[in-house]
Amino acid sequence: MTRILVLQGPNLDLLGTRQPQLYGTETLAEIHASLAEHARLLGVQIDFFQSNHEGALVDRLHVRDFDGVIVNAAAYTHTSVALRDAFLAVALPFVEVHLTDPWQREPFRHVNYLHDIALQTIAGQGSHGYHVALESLAARLGAADA
Repeated sequence: MTRILVLQGPNLDLLGTRQPQLYGTETLAEIHASLAEHARLLGVQIDFFQSNHEGALVDRLHVRDFDGVIVNAAAYTHTSVALRDAFLAVALPFVEVHLTDPWQREPFRHVNYLHDIALQTIAGQGSHGYHVALESLAARLGAADA
């Protein structure tokens, strides 16, 4: 069975209460529950990991118990060479997701250390972007029902 890791970066544990005018009111737990159901329908195994700590995200990637990754690196998108290097080191496909569109926000958010090595970047679609990423990655990995 195809295994997909959903890797969530800093402050995403505050979704639902963090700047709802920007990020909406859906919690991370609600997003994960919806994705888990979608994955079940696609015949894909899915696992979730969120951390506010860069090293914990890198360590989770190093486990390599997945076939592909959906990642919202959040602020680490714009700062983490370590996370970029971890993706290059594990050499497994990943799709990058952003709830908002960083290119329509502050100039410092225009720096993206993952964009050029991701299969795809989905931005500005809110939580729906995770579902788009799941379908895209599952199809790319040859999941039976994708």
